[in-house]
Amino acid sequence: MNAINARLRLETPPLQSAEHTELHPQLHRAHVRFIGVGKTYSGSQGPVAALQGIDLAIQRGEVFGIIGRSGAGKSSLIRTINRLEQPTSGRVLIDQVDIGGFDEDQLVALRRRVGMIFQHFNLMSAKTVWQNVELPLKVAGVPKAQRQRKVHELLELVGLQGKHKAYPAQLSGGQKQRVGIARALVHDPQILLCDEATSALDPQTTQSILALLRQINRRLGLTIVLITHEMAVIREVCDRVVVLDQGRIVEQGPVWEVFGNPRHEVSRTLLAPLQQALPDELQGRLQAQPASADAAAVLRLQFTGTGHDEPDLAALFSALGGRVRLLQGGIERIQGHGLGQLLLAVSGSTWNVEQLRERAGRWAQRVEVLGYVV
Repeated sequence: MNAINARLRLETPPLQSAEHTELHPQLHRAHVRFIGVGKTYSGSQGPVAALQGIDLAIQRGEVFGIIGRSGAGKSSLIRTINRLEQPTSGRVLIDQVDIGGFDEDQLVALRRRVGMIFQHFNLMSAKTVWQNVELPLKVAGVPKAQRQRKVHELLELVGLQGKHKAYPAQLSGGQKQRVGIARALVHDPQILLCDEATSALDPQTTQSILALLRQINRRLGLTIVLITHEMAVIREVCDRVVVLDQGRIVEQGPVWEVFGNPRHEVSRTLLAPLQQALPDELQGRLQAQPASADAAAVLRLQFTGTGHDEPDLAALFSALGGRVRLLQGGIERIQGHGLGQLLLAVSGSTWNVEQLRERAGRWAQRVEVLGYVV
């Protein structure tokens, strides 16, 4: 066994059991660390900086999301973890080992410890499901009996035990991706990279694949690094997220925190499709000032997850006084935190609009007066 395998085995703490599904707090060192990572490509108009000054730590056992618009540098960043891309500057460490100077033999060993699944599956059309999963093991020279046992276990894990003789053309998109996941796990990796793994799938299939990834994370203790342009994917499966823009980190943190209080314009833009817009019918009726004594003030209450777990509606409505109508909204729970917004119409209250704002602020982290409606 070569030196890198020995080093990684000595420095890598044992994987956690399924009973310990938290983010392994006893492991203080990052599983993957980027230190000042930059990547520049040559272009027809001159050098193009895909990554600039990336400093980032991914902890062992977490599902870590990388999100950004097209061209933000997501793929370049994730591909530095298995050295499909060599950084122009900076260092990438796995288990405190700098992988920048690895030779070919060391890279082969590294890539067996870092599995990868792709957006378009990358399956061999002339081979069956079984043969697609088995192929990396055959290339590695694994004995036949051991290969058969491993492939059987993995097909059962991903729910394809009845499809081992099928060819890719006979499978749905979700089934093809399950084959890709099984193939990525054949060498028992400690890190699994997901390159837009659900972008080619319909919403229902996406949910099933994300559930499978979370199951694998909890059952096997894998560190999963996932890139996507869909905030809904980040919400469903990730523990922490980093937002990239033009090759730089513009925001990072726990998923609930970034969703509840996005600080950068890019984050807010990516979150916009998940947020309820003001209905056109209501927008057309809004006025800046009350047109009559019975006009209702329209309040938007936003909950960022940093206050009460969820609003006490009876107490809130009582505090506002008068007649309170719920026009639109809802609260969802992300990582144990209540996030969302409520759109209320308040009429006949004895409180003025500033007092209404102040009283609503006892429950919501942000309160905005949008205007008045009759």
